[in-house]
Amino acid sequence: MDANIALPAALIGDPARAAILSALCDGRAQPASALAYAARVTPQSASNHLAKLLEGGLLERSALGLNRRGIPESGRF
Repeated sequence: MDANIALPAALIGDPARAAILSALCDGRAQPASALAYAARVTPQSASNHLAKLLEGGLLERSALGLNRRGIPESGRF
């Protein structure tokens, strides 16, 4: 089976998106405004980046904010 890594690599390769994903590495959900701050982009730009990460399957939405797929949610209330 051939794995298609081009899409995830392209998504992660953008510095703002990489910063957003790094900010979520601890497994806690965060609001989009905090992720915008972490990535040093405007809220509008962060919204666009988050939409691409959601569409690409690298993030999932929760009631508490956004979190990376596959990371345990043990630190959340």
